[in-house]
Amino acid sequence: MSGSGRRPGVVGRILGEHPAGTAFVTPYVVFLAAVFAYPLGFAVYMSFHDYFFTAPGAIVERPFVGFDNYVTVLSDPAVRRAFGNVLVFLVINVPLTVVLSIGLATALNSAIRWRTFFRVSYYVPYVTASVAVVGVWLFLFNANGLVNSVLGPLAPDPSWLVNSTLAMPTVAIYVTWKQLGFFILLYLAALQNVSKDLYEAASMDGAGRWKSFLNVTVPGVRPATTLVVLLATVTGANLFTEPYLLTGGGGPDGASASPVLVMYQKGIEQGNPDIGSAIGVLLVVGVLMLALAERRFVGRED
Repeated sequence: MSGSGRRPGVVGRILGEHPAGTAFVTPYVVFLAAVFAYPLGFAVYMSFHDYFFTAPGAIVERPFVGFDNYVTVLSDPAVRRAFGNVLVFLVINVPLTVVLSIGLATALNSAIRWRTFFRVSYYVPYVTASVAVVGVWLFLFNANGLVNSVLGPLAPDPSWLVNSTLAMPTVAIYVTWKQLGFFILLYLAALQNVSKDLYEAASMDGAGRWKSFLNVTVPGVRPATTLVVLLATVTGANLFTEPYLLTGGGGPDGASASPVLVMYQKGIEQGNPDIGSAIGVLLVVGVLMLALAERRFVGRED
């Protein structure tokens, strides 16, 4: 009787039919469990308890409080405003990112002069530290900055980053500009998979550049668009560095504060990790629901 009929041993049952693949995947699974799964589970635990920081080694009771922390969070005007702010951010940032990325990627994919230079130029802001780039934007958008000098009497008063109406849109435009290079690269990779025969067929049918773009390019890069929308949403929902640096911690009066920034302020600065954890759990649930809706809407086939 051939050996193929033998039952696998204990090691074989653990490693499966492809032990080499399991061995390669295991370190990443451990990384995900240690860096993502455990912190998320611990955050959920803290959000249902009266949790507070103590000295190392101290043993104290942290009683179960049910949904009290969530009630406190949802009744806090600062938290509600932060979630509203991030929705404003996403409404501006995500469509702008998709439109600019696919448009610029299409242009950079064509035979134009200095194509490599432009590709590198768009990618440089993405790899540059936010702290360094923020200084440039503060110079451009402060009350006496270059933008207001160009606009003259049309400049807003108060200025962009200290204006309660314009602060978050300005942050959204900054983030769009800074991350644009990464999403352009995703679209450039996707454009390599769009057959040139489709463009030739569209041209033979009398389609110009605009109709070819709408009927060939846009459907051809639909998977990349789904990925860009999801990544932009997740990145935007985790907004922290930009409002913290650009508007001095979410100013003016919380007009540009994000949920992650408020979570940091309440959980770390004010010493209420249970409240901060509740904000984080609500943010995770909200992002998952939004991502699922986007996946169904953007990723569906016509």
